[in-house]
Amino acid sequence: MQDTPKGGRLHIAIFGRRNAGKSSLINALTNQDIALVSEVAGTTTDPVYKAMEILPLGPVMIIDTAGIDDIGELGLLRVQKTMQVLNKTDLAIVVIDPFCGIGEYEKSLARDISERKIPLVWVQNKADIMQAKPEDLAAWGEALGEQILVLSAKNGQGIEELKQLLIKKAPDNWEGPPVIGDLISPGDVVMLVVPIDLAAPKGRLILPQVQTIRDVLDHDGYSIVVKERELKDALSNLKRPPKLVVTDSQEFMKVAADTPDSVLLTSFSILMARYKGDLESLVAGAKAVEGLKPGDKILVAEGCTHHALADDIGRVKIPRWLRQEVGGELEFTWVSGGDFPRDLTPFKLIIHCGACMLNRKEMLYRVAESRRQGVPIVNYGVLIAYLNGILYRVLTPFPAAQILLEEE
Repeated sequence: MQDTPKGGRLHIAIFGRRNAGKSSLINALTNQDIALVSEVAGTTTDPVYKAMEILPLGPVMIIDTAGIDDIGELGLLRVQKTMQVLNKTDLAIVVIDPFCGIGEYEKSLARDISERKIPLVWVQNKADIMQAKPEDLAAWGEALGEQILVLSAKNGQGIEELKQLLIKKAPDNWEGPPVIGDLISPGDVVMLVVPIDLAAPKGRLILPQVQTIRDVLDHDGYSIVVKERELKDALSNLKRPPKLVVTDSQEFMKVAADTPDSVLLTSFSILMARYKGDLESLVAGAKAVEGLKPGDKILVAEGCTHHALADDIGRVKIPRWLRQEVGGELEFTWVSGGDFPRDLTPFKLIIHCGACMLNRKEMLYRVAESRRQGVPIVNYGVLIAYLNGILYRVLTPFPAAQILLEEE
């Protein structure tokens, strides 16, 4: 992996009416012709993503969206797509067209952004052809309760000021906890168990494995990477035991048998559950398996789109294990990528992947929405540990989650 993953970038989304200059602004921010610019209203139909760096923020993901005032049947679908972007937005920019000013579109959007507690930057674009009167800017700012930055995406006026404002407004805690760094001390050894099977991408490791290795290095620990068959031998060759063993969830039983009880054990998926979401909520969701009955509906949510293999974990293995646990047939629905149903109430359980391709904001939204609608949610690693009867052990690095499991 040579680039910061999409899910590890601060997501900055640009909103506004059609033809307000959103696409021109994303081109100005990236200094590239990324987004199609046209005088025809409604040129942007689906969100456009561009990875870049804004120092000192670091890696960011800029998102261009369709106009919030789009019309017609297709236009309403585009607006829905635009509003879904809020689920993953860490920092919002709303572009005001000086020819339109502030109306109900902007006020309604501002309310939605405020309710989600997303930091917001207001800009008035097109200063090269029209600049709002000072009294209008003052009135707009008063109505919105925010400062409005005047700029021109076309000639670059105000772009550097906008970058500085983004740095100032960016949330401090958007990244969440480290992947593993707060669980180890400098000099600690971490043994990473990485199976090489059909699911392993040829010539590289999967993202959670790479992120864990990098975080161990960032916190001055030692990473030892082995396959599941070599774990026992590798442990016996160490002069001192590792602080932690981290395994792929599908090898839980073998790795648990080979790892001494005195050594902390967990999985990449459980690390990701804490890093990207809310581990305690996902642990509570695992208990919902006890109440499942044949015929219940289960939602399986995958954060990425991939070709399902013959023994795919989310589409084959987990459904098979759950049917065995329940003792009958279950009705599964699968969604992938950015799709996540608005109405979750038909489902008795939501099973989510490790969310390595989603940003923390979106995963937390999904967990919160599941909780709001009263539907338990669990992720792959937590569920697999629960089904194998070792969830309590692999939560040892996370005492708060262990206590919750005992209470549940």
